[in-house]
Formats: sequence, C-alpha cells, structure tokens
Amino acid sequence: MMCLGIPGLVTELDASDRENAWVDVGGARRRVNVSLLDDEALRPGDWVLIHVGFALARIDEAEARATLRMLEGMASAYADELRAMAGPASQSPAPEGTAGVAADVES
Repeated sequence: MMCLGIPGLVTELDASDRENAWVDVGGARRRVNVSLLDDEALRPGDWVLIHVGFALARIDEAEARATLRMLEGMASAYADELRAMAGPASQSPAPEGTAGVAADVES
C-alpha cells in the first residue's frame, strides 16, 4: 500500500500548543501536528509534507510545487478515467454506492 503525503505551507505556529501549527493545504487552513519535526525549528513560510494530520518532513518550495503539480495531474487523470468508464461503451450499472462519483470528482 502506498501512502500519499500532501504539501502544506506553515502559516502560523500554535502558541498555546507547540505540537501543532496552522498550515495552508490547497487554500484550506488546517491544524497539523508537527511534533515529529521537533528538531526542525519550523517557522511560518516553511513547507511540510502532511499525512493523516501529521507533518512528516520539512520540504523545500520546489519539491512542494512539483508534488502539487503531480497531484493535480493525478486528479485530472482519475476524472478522465471515470468519464471514460461511464461513456457509451459501459453497459453495466455502476457498483452500489458509486453512482455519481465522476460528478463528485469533477466538481
């Protein structure tokens, strides 16, 4: 199984709780646990790689931007694949609980 890390930009260190920071993740402000990076001396403006609410590593801006481009490409390819599977060649109904998935991905 592969784990996916999402880049986020540290915007504020939580003054009341040193284990957490506020991070911009794709335009959404999220509270992220940074306790695994105690030795990194994080500051606002630093990029971190986040998985399930934990910052796993500090990364540079170039790596963060490259990862974001890759993730955007993956999302686009996934939406294209769902559209292709839902096209006229598909004769069987969607599996239970998956109807509308393509519409959700596109929006």
